[in-house]
Amino acid sequence: MKNRIKELRARYDLTQNDLARKVNVRRETIVFLEKGKYNPSLKLAYDIAQTFESQIEEVFLFEN
Repeated sequence: MKNRIKELRARYDLTQNDLARKVNVRRETIVFLEKGKYNPSLKLAYDIAQTFESQIEEVFLFEN
């Protein structure tokens, strides 16, 4: 699964640490998400999307 977290963080001027604090995870979790090495829980995906004032589908790109 691909995502736009890095792009959206830049748009909102957030560091990985800032985003991690907002969604209550460790910075390393954000690193793994951005690299596509970790798939978030539905709650985490929702919290990240809410932080970026977006829908989950706008942040996380589901591909076949």
